[in-house]
Amino acid sequence: MAISASEISARIVEAVMAQKLAPGSRLGEQQLAMLFDCSRTIVREALTRLAARGIVTVSARRGWFVIEPSQDEAREAFEARRVIELGLIRSAGTAGKIEKTALRQLKAHLQREKAALKESDVGNRSFLLGDFHVCLAECLGNTLLADTLRDYTARTTLIAMLYQSTHDAVQSCEDHVRIVAALERGDHAAAEALMAEHIGTVQSALRVQAPTDPLAQLRDALAPLQNTATPKGKGRKPGAPPDSDSSTYLGALL
Repeated sequence: MAISASEISARIVEAVMAQKLAPGSRLGEQQLAMLFDCSRTIVREALTRLAARGIVTVSARRGWFVIEPSQDEAREAFEARRVIELGLIRSAGTAGKIEKTALRQLKAHLQREKAALKESDVGNRSFLLGDFHVCLAECLGNTLLADTLRDYTARTTLIAMLYQSTHDAVQSCEDHVRIVAALERGDHAAAEALMAEHIGTVQSALRVQAPTDPLAQLRDALAPLQNTATPKGKGRKPGAPPDSDSSTYLGALL
C-alpha cells in the first residue's frame, strides 16, 4: 500500500525525537520520494505539514531543512511545554484519581524506558524518554494536546542536540518514575511540582551562551586605529612618505 503524507510526517518526527535527524539536516524531496517510493507531491505535502508544525523550514533556493531553533525559540518551547504539561496534570487532579488502565499504560512505558537505558540503541532511548510526555497526555485523556506535545517534544529534542544538553537519560527516567508514582497515589500537586522540576532541570542542562552584543565584531573592526593621528607641526603632503628615512617608509609598507 502506498505511503501517505501523514505517515511520512510521523516518520520524520520520530527520527527527530530519536536524535537521528540533527538540526539543519537537509530533506531533499527527490531523495525522500525515492526512499518512501512515492511521488514528490506526497513528500512535499508531508514537509508542508511539518513546516506548519514548526519542525522543518523551507528556503526557495536551498530546499527543506530541519529547524535550528534560536535561543529565544528554545526558551519559548520550554515555556510552552511547562504550561501544557502542568496544566494537564492540574486538570486531571480536578477530575479525580487517574484510571487504572492509564496507570498500567504509563508503567509499561516506564519499563520500556528502563530497558532502553540498558541497551546501546541511543535513538530508541531518546525517543522513549521524549514520548513519555506524549503518553502522559494521552493517559490523562487529551489526545489533542498529546499531538501538540509531540511537536514541542521534537523541538526540545532538537534544542538539546543543538545546545549540547548535559542532561542524564537515567535522571530523566527516574523523574518520570516519580511523576507516575505521585499520580498513582492521587497526589496531583506533587506530580505537578515534579514535572515543573523535571522540565526546569532539562532546560538548565542546555549549554546556552549568554546574549552577546550583535555589533561587537563590527564595533571592533571600525574602532579608531592607535597612533594614526599626525602630530602637530608634522604635517606632510598627501602621498609623501611619513619619514624622510626611506628604510622607515619601506618598513611601514611591509
